[in-house]
Amino acid sequence: GQLRKLEIETEAQILFRYAETASRAEDEFDPLEFDRFSHIQQLSRSLLESVSDLASIETLLQNLTRESETLLLQQSRVNTDLHEGLMRARMVQFAVLMPRMRRIVRQTCQELGKHVELRVLGAEGEIDRTVLDRIVPSLEHMLRNAIDHGIEPAKARRAAGKPEAGLVAIRTEREGSEIVIKISDDGGGLNLPAIRAKAIERGLVQEGAEITDNDVMQFILEPGFTTAQHVTQISGRGIGMDVVNNELKQLSGSLHISSTAGVGTTFTVRLPLTLSINRALLVHVGEELYAIPLTNIERIVQAGHKELEQGYQMDSPSYTLGERVYHLFHLGTVLGGTRPHSAGTRKKAPLLLARSHDHRVALQVDALLGSREIVVKSVGPQISTVRGITGATILGDGRVVLILDINALVRTGVSVANAVREAISGPLPGKLQITAMVVDDSITVRKVTSRLLERHNIQVLTAKDGVDAVALLQEHIPDVMLLDIEMPRMDGYELATHMRNEERLKHIPIIMITSRTGEKHRERAMQIGVNKYMGKPYQESELLENISALVGERIGVMH
Repeated sequence: GQLRKLEIETEAQILFRYAETASRAEDEFDPLEFDRFSHIQQLSRSLLESVSDLASIETLLQNLTRESETLLLQQSRVNTDLHEGLMRARMVQFAVLMPRMRRIVRQTCQELGKHVELRVLGAEGEIDRTVLDRIVPSLEHMLRNAIDHGIEPAKARRAAGKPEAGLVAIRTEREGSEIVIKISDDGGGLNLPAIRAKAIERGLVQEGAEITDNDVMQFILEPGFTTAQHVTQISGRGIGMDVVNNELKQLSGSLHISSTAGVGTTFTVRLPLTLSINRALLVHVGEELYAIPLTNIERIVQAGHKELEQGYQMDSPSYTLGERVYHLFHLGTVLGGTRPHSAGTRKKAPLLLARSHDHRVALQVDALLGSREIVVKSVGPQISTVRGITGATILGDGRVVLILDINALVRTGVSVANAVREAISGPLPGKLQITAMVVDDSITVRKVTSRLLERHNIQVLTAKDGVDAVALLQEHIPDVMLLDIEMPRMDGYELATHMRNEERLKHIPIIMITSRTGEKHRERAMQIGVNKYMGKPYQESELLENISALVGERIGVMH
């Protein structure tokens, strides 16, 4: 439309020019009947043709885009089919273990002179062949334990009114992307007083300490812990359970024990269906990106910052949803990094509600990036020993993201509750500690910088040029200024000079961020009194370090 207006204007000028000379000219022809076009009109016609060519190119590109999207969709279907085929090839039924399990039961019963019936439910369930091969020794050990120390002798069972034949049941079922294996017996249950006495003897718990029965049961998972008077070749309950527990942790699984005196004991094993591919939620904590398996997450909620601040102020930080109470932690604090920050411009914060056995926790993160299917990679011996890390994955853009073990982090978080309370006992509620003013004519730079600073508990004011910034400075005195040089109306040099000559503004630290990285521009900025000079594109960590150095200890919330 603009080119059409330009064409009309040029034609009107030609007509007007020739109209003035028409009285002197003898010809009676209209000037537009001849090739009496001016150069500007020729340019306007060329521009119009260029626009038409661009429209044609746009149409071609749209067609190519649609074809590419179709090809990508077809490729994703092929990938899905290939993935499902590979998974079917890797998956085997749990029933393939049953002959082996029954043989273990027969041999153990013969050695101990007991009569035990093995009942299997849900054996048709499928599990990754690699996972199945690795858990076989653990399952065998728990079966021997159940027969040796779970099932009572026939005389004791008759006295208790039970059938002489004991019952050991193996139940397998699928929950989401997990396989749950329950090994239960109808024996006498765990000897909790003996376990408590042994724990006191070994110094694992102080005498007289009040601990729940569930916590007492966990002591049998300690290395070398046993209450058996004589350790036989079969097993002593507790010996080897630490190995079983460690093996399950390496498989990203978990072990839970429940026992009732005189009724029996149940070991519940939770394992991923496959170790190679998993669905995970990507979360931002500070500047880091982490992956959390979806199987560990019960629910995701958005919580108000006032509600979170009230929760953090409690003696035992907690978050209540319905009738359930969750221990409240900031994931960055549990990982030893950033602490929770105030709202800034955001009204809600994402909370991950997770559960590990009897512990329920609400983990606050800074941002959610959605869920995706990830390929799990090993991280090597150096990082694999770090508590709370189960592996890593590589994103499409090449970034390496660590996969967190929420169960381990829950246990760690519960144990460091006092440290968390001390970490957040500072001036968290109330006014934000730092205010920064970002002055840049690029809306993209303003948005990106603002989001970065807000993630680190810094309140942000924005201005599109120096004149806008001067108006804002009449009402607000920021703790630090981030300036660009090239801006309309008033550039960065003029604004910095104005601030250094103004009594109420000259103390404000100034960081100049610009694409002009020449020495001449840097020297002029330093002569004016700019504190730091950075080039675009800047490193986020370098900007935060510069702000920390200029503002001082008040930036401590960033670390």
